[in-house]
Amino acid sequence: MTDKKLRIIYALATVVLIAIEVLIALFVHDKFVRPYLGDVLVVIVLYTFVRIFIPRKVFLLPLYIFIFSVGVEVLQLFHIVEILGVENNRFLRILIGSVFDLKDIICYLIGCSILQGYLIFTRLKSKKQDK
Repeated sequence: MTDKKLRIIYALATVVLIAIEVLIALFVHDKFVRPYLGDVLVVIVLYTFVRIFIPRKVFLLPLYIFIFSVGVEVLQLFHIVEILGVENNRFLRILIGSVFDLKDIICYLIGCSILQGYLIFTRLKSKKQDK
């Protein structure tokens, strides 16, 4: 598959996943999907977004996304929203997050593990087809 086609697929996946995240944020007010599944999905959104620009050879990308996500979560511990002066901007406050939660990091780990499992599976599948 060409890089252009891969970029289109990842762009579409990103848009669909962002739409799902928005729908969860607006309409789901439970104790599982919104707080946990949403955080698992957010790292997958980041992955598909990065893949628009880097469509090939990114085996460690889930690890990099996990490190980035943990970094953002740790910044929440230090009240980054207030430091940046955007606490009154609802969109940025939601995007960055304002409350540190160790459970979020666990969700990021689960999402990145799913991504890494997918990469391992597709790599093994590709090697089988090459034989």
